[in-house]
Amino acid sequence: MKRIHGLSADSPWREVAATVAGLAMPLAFAPFSYWPVALFAVGLLAVVTRVGTVRRTAARFYLFGAGLFLTGVSWVYVSITVYGGTGALVGGLLVVLMALGLALFLGLQGYVYARFLRGWLWPAGFVFAFALQEWLRGWLLTGFPWLWLGYAYTDTWLAGLGPVVGVYGMGVAAAGLSALLACAALYRGQWAGRALTLGCVAGIACGAWGVGKLRFVEPTGEVLTVSAIQGNVDQAVKWETASIQPILHLYRDMSRTEWGRDLVVWPEAAITLNRESAEPYLAETNRRAALSGTTLVTGIPDRDESGAYFNAAWALGAGEGVYLKRRLVPFGEYMPFDGLLRGLIAAFDLPMSGNQAGPADQPPLRVAGRPLSMAICYEIVFPGLVRSVKDPALIVTISNDTWFGESIGPKQHMQMARMRAVENGRYLLRSTNNGISAVVDPAGRVIASIPSFEAGVLRGEVRLMEGRTPYAALGDWPLLSLLACVVLVVGFRHVMDLRAK
Repeated sequence: MKRIHGLSADSPWREVAATVAGLAMPLAFAPFSYWPVALFAVGLLAVVTRVGTVRRTAARFYLFGAGLFLTGVSWVYVSITVYGGTGALVGGLLVVLMALGLALFLGLQGYVYARFLRGWLWPAGFVFAFALQEWLRGWLLTGFPWLWLGYAYTDTWLAGLGPVVGVYGMGVAAAGLSALLACAALYRGQWAGRALTLGCVAGIACGAWGVGKLRFVEPTGEVLTVSAIQGNVDQAVKWETASIQPILHLYRDMSRTEWGRDLVVWPEAAITLNRESAEPYLAETNRRAALSGTTLVTGIPDRDESGAYFNAAWALGAGEGVYLKRRLVPFGEYMPFDGLLRGLIAAFDLPMSGNQAGPADQPPLRVAGRPLSMAICYEIVFPGLVRSVKDPALIVTISNDTWFGESIGPKQHMQMARMRAVENGRYLLRSTNNGISAVVDPAGRVIASIPSFEAGVLRGEVRLMEGRTPYAALGDWPLLSLLACVVLVVGFRHVMDLRAK
C-alpha cells in the first residue's frame, strides 16, 4: 500500500482533507481576501490526490469542488429564499444541489488528472487538468466562471500577469505555485529536488512581479468627468406598480446636479418600465442630457417587435447606442428547461426570468464619440465579453446586486469587475442599485466608491488611455493554444500505449 507522509492511498482522511480545503477556499476571495488560503488549499488538494485510484482521485477533486461552491456561492440562498419565496429548507436544498452540480467540473478534472496526467511530471499534469476545468466551466452550459482561482490574487504581485494572460492565466500560474509547493513538501530527504522545486516557485513569483512593472498603455491626457447614481431601491418593492413613479423621480432628482458632466450612469433596470412605456420620461431625460452635453447610460427593460424581452442599456443625450445583454443569468433571467421548471416553485418564476439574449455582435455605446465596453451585471465576470470592444474609452458596468442582500456575493462581484480593468488597461465605472458603485483605475485600485445600502452620487474623473494590453489584443488564445498542444501530445501518447498493449 503506497503511503505519502503517513497516509495510505485509500485513507478516508484524504477525502476529509480535500473537503475541508474546498470549504476553506472562499476565504481567499473577497470580502476576506486571505490569498494564502488559496495557496494552501490547492496545494493540499495536490498532496491528497498524488496517489489513489482514478475513481477515488476523482472523488477527492469532487469533494473539494463541492466544498468550494457550497461556501463560495452560498449567497444564492438569499435570492432564493428572500426574493424567490421558498422556505429555508427548500432554499438550502437548492444551494446544495447547485454546489454538487458545479462540483462535477472538479470531478472531471480529477478523472483527467488521474487517468492521463499523473506521471513523473505530476505537478504539470495537475496544473493542466486545473486549466482545463476552469476553461470548461467558463463557457459550458452558458458558463459560470465565478471563483476562478486567479481572482484570489487580485491584490497580490501575481496580478502583474493580468494585462498579459488575464485572470485565467493568473489562475494557471497560481495553481502551478501550489502544485510546486506541494511537490516540495512531498520530497522527503531529497534536498536537491526540493531546492529545484522551490527555485521554480521563486522564478514564477519574480517573473510575475517583473511583468507587473511593464507598461502597455499610457494616458492620453484627456479626462472624462463621470458620475454613478446609486438609488438604493428596495428589491422587495422595486417592481411594484406603485413604485414606478417614485423611482423615476428618484433618479431624475439625484441627477439634477450632474448635468454637464461627460458621463452619468444609472444602474441596471434603473427604470422599471418597458422602454415603449417610458418614452415620455426618456424623451425629457434625453433633452436635458443633450442640452448639457452629457451622455446618460441607463439600464431599462426592452422589447422588440416580436414581443421578446431584453435586459438593455441605452445611451441618451450626447451619447448614442443601445446594448442588449448577451450573457443571461440561468434561472434569474432565463429558465433552463422552461416547460418543466416554470411555476414549479416561486424561485423559478422571478421577475424578468423570461428574457432573451442580445446578439453576439453589437455596435458599442459611445460617449464623446468614443466606444464604451459595456457589461450588464453578470456579464462582467466574462473576460472575453469585456475585451470584445477594441480600444474603449472606458469600461462601464451596471448591476443590481440587491438580490443577494448583505452576503459575500456582491463583494465577489466587485472583485471580478476590478480585474477587467487590469486586463484591459482601462478605467472602469460601476453603477449599481445598492452598491458597490465605484471608479476603478487600470491597476484595479478602487479610487472612489459608495458603500452598500446607501443612496448617493459618486463623482470621479477617468483618464483616457491609449495602447492595448497583450490580453486585450489576444485574450486567452495563446494559453489555450498551448493547452491544445498538450491535449494532442497526451492523446497521441495514450493511443500509442493502447496500440502497444
